[in-house]
Amino acid sequence: MARHGQTTIRLRPPRHGVAPRARRWWTVQAWLTVAGPLLLTAVTLLVLSLLFFPGALPWLGPLLLGVLVLPAAGYVLAMPRLRCRIHAWEVGESAVYAAGGWLLHKRRIAPLSRVQTVDTVRGPLQRAFGLATVTVTTASTAGDVRITGVSDEDAERIAARITEAARLAPGEGDAA
Repeated sequence: MARHGQTTIRLRPPRHGVAPRARRWWTVQAWLTVAGPLLLTAVTLLVLSLLFFPGALPWLGPLLLGVLVLPAAGYVLAMPRLRCRIHAWEVGESAVYAAGGWLLHKRRIAPLSRVQTVDTVRGPLQRAFGLATVTVTTASTAGDVRITGVSDEDAERIAARITEAARLAPGEGDAA
């Protein structure tokens, strides 16, 4: 669709989603980083209240439920599901495209001619679930393109494909 001499381009979502195991990985991450500490704080405050301030329980229990317990449960239930819907990737003939986030959606498209390095990262939790993250570093100040939640096998194929496509892509200074 053209408007005032300009063409509007609509991006379709990337074609490839995360591995099915990514939801479990993100759920464990949610428990370890957010929900677990929030619930531990709630239990600690309840125990301290029982031991030292039993009169505070009528108002402290509902407060902790609303401020710590329900947000922790909501985070564990919502974050992995939303991430699985949003995270996707695609390697085209001239660019690598990744979408991610869960609360803030982020799309990154990087021309293969600008690719500098391709790294595959597997943290301890990712290894336990057979997952990896492929990070594509470009000659851009906007940051890396991260393809997260893919199987180990897919990560190796993606990294090899991007590396080969970047090698074959004409550079920015090359004549077309």
